[in-house]
Amino acid sequence: MRKSVENLATSKITGGRRKPLRIRRKYETDRYPNEAINGAQVTVTRRVRGSNNKVALKSIDFVNLATGNAKVVKAKIIKVLDNSTNNDYKRRGIISKGAILETKEGKCKVVSKPGQTGIANAVLLKE
Repeated sequence: MRKSVENLATSKITGGRRKPLRIRRKYETDRYPNEAINGAQVTVTRRVRGSNNKVALKSIDFVNLATGNAKVVKAKIIKVLDNSTNNDYKRRGIISKGAILETKEGKCKVVSKPGQTGIANAVLLKE
């Protein structure tokens, strides 16, 4: 999890504590990332800035797979083969943008952001 960017309370060069002039605003707070895994589909909806909603995937078992000949099929995810985002994601089987999945149709690469958009789109990789 990344730190908040406002840096309200810092220490002086002498080591003393400096009191913040204001408190942290709601839009400055940070959240834990939504890391989608393979499993029955579970989504969460949260309110974000501007009264908008973000739908995020906690787990998903099917992916919208573009096969290349102007056709999209719903393919069952077998397992996560690789995730170049993070070695820890690869080990834990996290589905994020750029992850390589094994489906019944073949290997595919995720092109959407499942943790932010609530949908998993992928393109079929050529063998």
